[in-house]
Amino acid sequence: MGGLVIGVDVGTASARAGVFDRKGHLLGRAEHPLEIGRPDPTHAEYQSEQIWEAVASAVRGAVSAAGVSGEDISGIGFDATCSLVVRDRQGLPLGVSTTGEDRWDTIVWMDHRALAEAQECTDTGHRVLGSVGGVMSPEMEIPKLMWLKRHFPQRWERAGFFFDLADFLTWKASGSTGRSQCTLTCKWTYLAHEPTGWQGDFLETVGLGDLLARGALPERATPIGQDLGFLTEAAAAALGLTTRCRVGAGLIDAHAGALGALGGTCGKPGIERHLALIAGTSSCLMALSADPHPTHGVWGPYFGAVLPGLWLNEGGQSVTGALLDHVIALHGAGGRPGAEMHRAICARVAELRQIEGPAFAARLHVLPDFHGNRSPLADPGALGVISGLDLDRSFDSLCRLYWRTAVGIALGVRHILDALNAQGHAIDTLHVTGGHIKNPLLMELYADATGCTLVQPQTEDAVLLGTAMVAATAAGLFPDLAAATKGMEAASIPRAPNPQAFERFTRDYRVFLMMHEHRQAIDRLR
Repeated sequence: MGGLVIGVDVGTASARAGVFDRKGHLLGRAEHPLEIGRPDPTHAEYQSEQIWEAVASAVRGAVSAAGVSGEDISGIGFDATCSLVVRDRQGLPLGVSTTGEDRWDTIVWMDHRALAEAQECTDTGHRVLGSVGGVMSPEMEIPKLMWLKRHFPQRWERAGFFFDLADFLTWKASGSTGRSQCTLTCKWTYLAHEPTGWQGDFLETVGLGDLLARGALPERATPIGQDLGFLTEAAAAALGLTTRCRVGAGLIDAHAGALGALGGTCGKPGIERHLALIAGTSSCLMALSADPHPTHGVWGPYFGAVLPGLWLNEGGQSVTGALLDHVIALHGAGGRPGAEMHRAICARVAELRQIEGPAFAARLHVLPDFHGNRSPLADPGALGVISGLDLDRSFDSLCRLYWRTAVGIALGVRHILDALNAQGHAIDTLHVTGGHIKNPLLMELYADATGCTLVQPQTEDAVLLGTAMVAATAAGLFPDLAAATKGMEAASIPRAPNPQAFERFTRDYRVFLMMHEHRQAIDRLR
């Protein structure tokens, strides 16, 4: 075999694949879009077969772009959003949609149909909540499974497999029903640090006592990067690879980004100072530590969910890039929120800031919780707030709102950092990857509004790189995952914060916190 590996990343809107060598160099990359069904404003659904077809197209495209052969690929790894895939006893799609169509068999991570079930989980007060920041999110799998069983009991009876999306992909690739320690620990209330990971009393309490048997879930999770076996003949044919290619136990997309962004830092002293910010449609903030640091409103601490022996706290913002898109679409001077529109707005904001200085849009303030507050308030019902609007409908008005929305997103990161640091972390360095690295305003703000040093890995896609590290581990190119992170680590460029700007944003941060208090006070009047 040629010693090359493939990382596959299934994000919210597309499947991407990249071919890497053992030094972490990206040789070729391809992408294929995904279709999302929206039968209800709070529902979001995929077709898992369409996802697999998109993955196959991306893998074949990446191999072609790299100018190599499928014979050269020694290993493949998969990461994906934490979406829930449901299959029947024969392994065929089983519908989760109110439309009744079996092809829509996957509930997307951002789907909020299970708000009531999530609250029921929280109300149990069970100790598993200590690993999800004290509050169950509707974005996790247990509430979604409760919803499915409650609303469609006949479909529940037909079910034979429940997968997190990353585990579905490794099953399609290898035939293994192993489930990743990353997915089970972070999204299924599995306690990897305890001798018995599944807490049967909790599952019984929430009406899912038959979950493991119904969904073919294993008693023990599989460590990330463990070799699950070779590609099946069908998978090899679909992907354009060979049955000598090994499949690694996968992980959630943000967690792959943490591996790729932090790289060799993962194994060095002082890891509590570093945080991976994986920022795209939504944002995940991944903090690793040698010891557990429970933090209200922040998911975790999870054991072994990124690297063996380390604990993970995961903060999040449910909409960030998607919020900037929404602002463009919402404003009278906006329109289609494509890359060209974002670039035009960023350029005009830079001009207006040069003209108006620090006073630019200073009275405009935005709370970015348009899809709830994942961290640190853990309030999925929270709403966004805009203060300081006038009647201006010009393009410059859009630029002002866009800029201050970006400020609100960065202050939301600071809010999460404060919560983490209050519980034992000492974060002063942000390693940023994802679509936001293309937005100069956000990259400036992530440093200046938080006061942290910003580190940008010099790789086209740190999420794909992290998954390639998993593939390289499974293929035996490195003795373990920690060695792969060091051997394939990307170079990086640091950026120090501007102290004067930090002082200005500290004033904005005080307003930001007051707005949270005022919104909560208004909600209490209902």
